[in-house]
This record gives sequence, structure tokens and C-alpha cells, in this order.
Amino acid sequence: MVRPRTQGQQTREKILDVALELFVQHGYDKTSLRDIAERLAITKAALYYYFERKQDILLELHLRLHAMGREVLDELEAVPDGPARIAAFRPMLERLVVTMVGNRQLVLLHRRNQSAMEALHANKRNRLENEDLERRLVRILSSDAIPLTVRVRVTCAIGAITETFFESGDAFADVEPEELADQVRAAISDLISAQMPPAQA
Repeated sequence: MVRPRTQGQQTREKILDVALELFVQHGYDKTSLRDIAERLAITKAALYYYFERKQDILLELHLRLHAMGREVLDELEAVPDGPARIAAFRPMLERLVVTMVGNRQLVLLHRRNQSAMEALHANKRNRLENEDLERRLVRILSSDAIPLTVRVRVTCAIGAITETFFESGDAFADVEPEELADQVRAAISDLISAQMPPAQA
């Protein structure tokens, strides 16, 4: 059972949501803690209760992506290796596309504040979580129970999704997110359709 959030948790999430909006609109470097506090109509002291530094806010926003990745990996790891996991790859890829569209602000945050994001590499928590996610994905994609062709094509499909929405996103800034998502779906379908069973209805 999911417990309701406490008022403190709600306030914390609201701070993150407002900061995300401001970082995307004005840039991380040009947004101050005072700007965030004023948008929330709270004092800087109240903001400091939740986050001592602006970089702490940026880290928590970045870690929202980690949480999404963990959810996807948890689902894949819960499926037995072999044919069942192969069948699970297609809905996993679709979920990644939906996640990219549904979290467009987070994607824009990363694209528009790359230097600030790169500075997070030195953060131990971020580094350890990144390494854990990478190990888990490598373990899934290196399984001998999955044909090499499938492993390669799924890897390419994951790369196509992340490259399109993150690394090359500005090339498609004039394209509506859902239209871009449909184009990505078509591209990854070409990659995997001949090698994996269709998704179950």
C-alpha cells in the first residue's frame, strides 16, 4: 500500500517542481535560490530547511531519472530470463518512449543545462546509482539465454530513444513530443520487429 505523503514531503516535491520549471525557463546558472523561494512565496530560510544548496536541488531532479530507470529494470528483472524476458523487451521500450514524452521538462533540463549536469558526476551518490543502473542493464543484456541478435537490437533501440530525446533533442525542437515519439516508435519497430514476438494484448 502506498502511504500518503506528509506535508514535508509535499513541500519538498513542490520545491523540486518549481525549481525544474525555473531551471528549464531561465537556466540553472541564472536561477537563484531566492528566485525559487519567491516563486513559492516562502523565505530562503524555509527553503534551506529542505535544500542547503542549489546543486542539491539539481541532483534530486536528476535522480528522478534514476528512479524511472530503476522501475524499468525492476520489472525486467522480475521476468524470468530467456523467452519471457525477450517478450518483455518490447513493452519496456514503449515505456521508455512514454517516459521521455511524459517527463519532457526533465529532458529539457538535461539538454539545456549540460555543464551543470556534468558537474554532478563528482557526486558520490549520483556516481554509485549510475554504476548500479549500468551494472543491472549490462547483466540483462549480456545474458546467454537471449540471442545475440536480440541483445544487440534492444541495445540499439535503447540508444535510439535516449539519443533522440536527450543528445540530439534540439534537432527536433520544432516537432511535437507525441509526433517525435511516433517516429521513434517506428524506428525501433524496424529494429526489433523481426526478432521479437509482438506485445501481448
